[in-house]
Amino acid sequence: MNPSAWAWPRALAEAKGWKRRGLLILFGLAAAGALPPLHLVALLVPAFAGLVLMLDRPLCRAGAFFTGWWWGFGYFTAGLYWIANALFVDIAKFGWLVPFAVFGLSAGFAIFPGLATLLVRDAKSQGPARLLVLAGAWTLVEWLRGWVLTGFPWNLIGTVWTFSDVMIQPASAIGAHGLGFITVFLAALPVLLVERQPGPRVRLALAGGLALAILWVGFGWARLAGASDAMVPGVRLRLVQANIDQKEKWRQERRADHVAKHLDLSRRPPDPPSDPPPTHILWPETAVPFLVERDPMALSVLAQAVPPGGLLITGVPRASAPAVEPFEVWNSLVAIDGQGRVVGAYDKVHLVPFGEYVPLRGLLPIERIVPSKADFSTGPGPVSLALPGLPPASPLICYEVIFPGAVTDPANRPAWLLNVTNDGWFGMSSGPYQHLAAAILRAVEEGLPLVRAANTGISVVVNPYGRTVSHLKLGQTGFLDSPLPKPTPLPTYYSRFRDTPFLFIALVSVLLFRRFRGY
Repeated sequence: MNPSAWAWPRALAEAKGWKRRGLLILFGLAAAGALPPLHLVALLVPAFAGLVLMLDRPLCRAGAFFTGWWWGFGYFTAGLYWIANALFVDIAKFGWLVPFAVFGLSAGFAIFPGLATLLVRDAKSQGPARLLVLAGAWTLVEWLRGWVLTGFPWNLIGTVWTFSDVMIQPASAIGAHGLGFITVFLAALPVLLVERQPGPRVRLALAGGLALAILWVGFGWARLAGASDAMVPGVRLRLVQANIDQKEKWRQERRADHVAKHLDLSRRPPDPPSDPPPTHILWPETAVPFLVERDPMALSVLAQAVPPGGLLITGVPRASAPAVEPFEVWNSLVAIDGQGRVVGAYDKVHLVPFGEYVPLRGLLPIERIVPSKADFSTGPGPVSLALPGLPPASPLICYEVIFPGAVTDPANRPAWLLNVTNDGWFGMSSGPYQHLAAAILRAVEEGLPLVRAANTGISVVVNPYGRTVSHLKLGQTGFLDSPLPKPTPLPTYYSRFRDTPFLFIALVSVLLFRRFRGY
C-alpha cells in the first residue's frame, strides 16, 4: 500500500490527549446514529473501524480501558439523552438530577465498552483476529450489561437492524446478542482495507465477511419466505392509546377524566364500520391510576368498556390490604370481565431503579420519580397468564420487554407477548422508538406475536417474525383494532437454548485468538 495512504490511520492511532478523547466520543456519537429511529447503519463502519484503529498502538491496560470508555460515553450520551425528559415532568423536584442522570448513567454504562477494549488489548491479537476478539468481547459485555445491578440491556447494537424484517430474522436462532456479534465484526472489517501489509489473510477475512453477510441476508429471506400470517380465530383486540401527557397523568383532579377518555375510545364503533367489533380491550400501563380491586363501584365503571363475553386488560397499581404489614404496592396488570370481576392479574417483576424504587434507600437522599405511597415491590416472576377467550399470554410491563431470554416462563411457553407501557415519560424523543425496537426483537427471538399498548405510543401489533400488522404513531390519540397473530408452529432455537450457545462462541473468540496473535 502507498505509504501516504497509511498516514491517516497511523495518525488516528497515535492521537493523544483530548484530541484522542474527542475522536473516540465522536465515533461513539456516530454509532448512536445507527440506533432507532434514524437507523443510519452505515455510521457503524467509521464508528467501529475508528475504534479498532485507536487500539492499534501500544497501550497500557488503563489506556485500553479508557479507549472504550470514551467511545461508550459518546454512544450512551447520544442514545440515552431522552432520560432527561422523565425528570422534566416535575422539573422543580427532579430537574437538578438531569446532568447526573444523563452524563452519570452514560459514564457508568461506558464501563462496559471499556471492558471490551481491555479484553482486546489483553488478547494481543493482530490483523483479522483482533476483529473477532472485539466482536466476542462486545457480545460478552453487552450480555453482562443486561445483568449487573438488575441490568439495563437498552440499545444493544443488534437493535440497529429493526428497520428491516430480513436482517432481524437470525435473532430467532442467535438472539440480539448474536446479531450484535456479527454487526460489530462486519462494521469493523473495512479497517483491513487500510492494513499496512494486507496479504492473503486480509483477502481471506474480507471474503469471509462477505460470505457471512450473504448468509445473514439469505437466512432472513428464507425464514420470511416460509412465514405464516395465520391469526387466532375469534379474537379481535382493541388497543387504546389515550395519549395523556405525563405532566397531567397523576394529577388527582384529572384521574377520573383520564379513565373516561379511555372508556370513550374503548366503546367507539370499529373504523371502518365493516370491521368486526373488538372482543378484548387493552389499556396501557397504569391507565387506571388508582386502586380499583377493592372498589366495586370503580370496577363496575371499568366493566362498561368490556365487550360482550370479553375482557378489559389494563395497567393498574395494586396494594396489599391496609391491615397487612409491611404495606406493599405493585405496578400491575389486571383483567376485568363484564361483571366487574378481576379474573387475572400480574405484578411487575423487573422494576426501574429510581423510577419505581430507590436502591440503597438508606444512603441515597433521592425520591423515586413515579408517585406512590411506598417503593414498588416485585412480583413472583415471568408467568403465562391464562385469560378467558384468549391464548395464554406472557404479560410484560414497560421495560420488562427489553431483556433477551427473560420475557417468558420457560416451563410454560405462552402464545403471545402482552406488553403494556407508558412511554409518556420519554416525550417526543428517540426513547419510544428504541423501546419498541427492543420489543420487536423479543418477538423474533421467541417466535411469538407481540401486542403493545402504550399511553402515548407507539402501540403496535407485531407478528412472530417481527413484521408490523398495525400500529398507532407516537403522540397519536385513538384506538387500534387488530386480530391476534399466531405464534410460529415450533419454538425457535433461541427460545430453547437462549444465549448459551452464542455466549460460548463469543468467549471462544476472545480466548482462542490469543493463540493467533500474528494472524
